[in-house]
Amino acid sequence: MAEKIKMKTPLVEMDGDEMTRVIWKQIKKILIQPYIDLKTEYYDLGLPNRDATDDKVTQEAAEAVKRLGVGVKCATITPNAGRVKEYHLKDMWKSPNATIRAVLDGTVFRTPILVKGIPPLIPAWKRPITIARHAYGDIYRSVEMTVPAGAKAELVVTRSDGSVKRATIHDFRSAGVIQGQHNLDPSIENFAKSCFQYALEAKKDLWFSTKDTISKTYDRRFKDIFAELYESDYRKRFEDAGISYFYTLIDDAVARVIRSDGGFIWACKNYDGDVMSDMVATAFGSLAMMTSVLVSPDGCYEYEAAHGTVQRHYYRYLAGEKTSTNSVATIFAWTGALKKRGQLDGIPELPEFAGKLEESAIRTIENGVMTGDLARVSTQKNKTAVDTDTFLEKVGEALSSLMN
Repeated sequence: MAEKIKMKTPLVEMDGDEMTRVIWKQIKKILIQPYIDLKTEYYDLGLPNRDATDDKVTQEAAEAVKRLGVGVKCATITPNAGRVKEYHLKDMWKSPNATIRAVLDGTVFRTPILVKGIPPLIPAWKRPITIARHAYGDIYRSVEMTVPAGAKAELVVTRSDGSVKRATIHDFRSAGVIQGQHNLDPSIENFAKSCFQYALEAKKDLWFSTKDTISKTYDRRFKDIFAELYESDYRKRFEDAGISYFYTLIDDAVARVIRSDGGFIWACKNYDGDVMSDMVATAFGSLAMMTSVLVSPDGCYEYEAAHGTVQRHYYRYLAGEKTSTNSVATIFAWTGALKKRGQLDGIPELPEFAGKLEESAIRTIENGVMTGDLARVSTQKNKTAVDTDTFLEKVGEALSSLMN
């Protein structure tokens, strides 16, 4: 075998939970380490270690991405009450993704991986649709509480000069709930800049949607910042590139997206992007066929799979059963990080290898070997649903032929 590709700067490697943690180790062993002298700065974001460190490890990992520039993250558990009991946790720790996104203040770009034989469920879609999700604030940084009957809830802002502005939210004649959320002008501006810049680099139209007819201050702020930045900094550059910027209401955007043939970037607020990226991924074939990268305004990149930890498969794995878990998005998280690391460090062999690994995964599926989720939607006549290990081994065989 040829000499392994050498790296200069390590990747920030963030390990995760359950079935994706198992696959993570296999991808490195079968597909990466035979060809690359892999250098990583390792952080265990598995739920037991987050609990043991009082979640400090997540903050440390995010700071490492800021320091080294490129990270790759495995899927992780965001615990609910059931998970607290299952893992005997000290606290219901927050989403690691939310913590990392808050530190990096970036935008998440998610794009489906298109494969022959797996047509989109929306017949009109011919080209991939990229979801650009604002990765800070809103309900993901909210404060919530239950409210007893007879209470009055107010929104109160105390200014730096000590003056107070208040508004009544609701007089609770019956018990209920209340939620306070926020966002920041600099974060919204960074979101807009990232979207405009990404659209220029990809040479794709940019759509943006909110519900400013209902949220006349909160959502309107997003709309206005995008519009002002576009007019001041990006209109001419978009016109010169032959692409367009388009704003509409979120419900109108959904209707337009369904009728479109794809090929554009759809910028969404945090919650909208969370929901719509899953919808788009599933409609294109599978949530496990979606690339995801968090891009910060200062040029840091964090790559991950767009899906969760595949809990159901993990329980079967623990019981000794074979699983057919789709590993493609996790493979593409590694290839995305290796490409960017190579670009930043001037090591062309890394992007070249990453491209061959992606080609190997796609070629394996198009040759009829795939996991069960894809086999159920594939239109190929000669197809075989295989288990997790077999799929990775077949990708490894395809990669070996490309590398030799």
